[in-house]
Amino acid sequence: MDSQVLVLVFVVVGMAVFGGLVYVGVREDKGRDPLQERLQEYDDKELPASLEEIELSLSFRDRVILPIMRQVAKVSTRFTPQKQLEDARHQIELAGMNLDPATFFAMRIALTIAFGLGAFFIFFVNSPSTPRTTALLYTLGGVGLGYIFPPMWLSSKIKRRQENIWRALPDALDLLVICVEAGLGFDMAMGKVYEKWDNELSISFGRILREIQLGKMRRDALRDMANRMDVPDITAFVAAIIQADQLGVSMAKILRIQADQMRVKRRQKAQEKAHQAPVKMMIPMVFLIFPSIWIVLLGPSLIILFGSSEVNAVF
Repeated sequence: MDSQVLVLVFVVVGMAVFGGLVYVGVREDKGRDPLQERLQEYDDKELPASLEEIELSLSFRDRVILPIMRQVAKVSTRFTPQKQLEDARHQIELAGMNLDPATFFAMRIALTIAFGLGAFFIFFVNSPSTPRTTALLYTLGGVGLGYIFPPMWLSSKIKRRQENIWRALPDALDLLVICVEAGLGFDMAMGKVYEKWDNELSISFGRILREIQLGKMRRDALRDMANRMDVPDITAFVAAIIQADQLGVSMAKILRIQADQMRVKRRQKAQEKAHQAPVKMMIPMVFLIFPSIWIVLLGPSLIILFGSSEVNAVF
């Protein structure tokens, strides 16, 4: 029994270390600019004398963890259809993450193996009294959980990002209207939004400006932004801006109309959630509040009733 406990402890610690390495290897640093960091490192220093010095100047994450994850990703890519890679790339773009699809599949395979081995050692090795069929079902459940957990995590990040974009859109449109009516161009107005705020929408506007500076047409950059977000209101906003640009309609008027519509939609969404509140409150009221009230109101009466019935039974 002691050896089984030691094996279980070893497996748990190994899974924790492996999960930590995977998390550190694939997590994104939103405020991190590697190019700027490297330039700042060599700003006040002399150039390195050899490639070994450059290699040793990197962090442990960049030297060890990321190369291992890239190698695992290359192996997993060979067995992954191209359609799944494209779908994963689109989902990662919707989540706003700086992650390679092959690395995502490598993380998925690693979690599947880790959860499967953990369930195997817990129910087969540490609990020999558990029926084999039940232990096998638990092991298969652990494998399935490890396989579906990364897509569920990615879907939650997509929904959270889309919700943040939808909430920030009306305020961004108001600022765009003010800037355009003050005499600024649409590109400069997006630049003001990028300067004033730090959210997903303003970061997307900053990316559009960089793409335009690199020679990309504005309508193509706007369409790509809409595809990366997959928010219906953003798609409608981009379509209206492109149409106004092509037809020569006043940009300030279009933005004013879009801002008013976004305000109405957000008010309607708030009213919809307010109307859903009573229905959602029924579950805690029925299963939590009402039983407590019944216990408080009927408890003394039941105690008196049972007490009187016992007295009558004695006599």
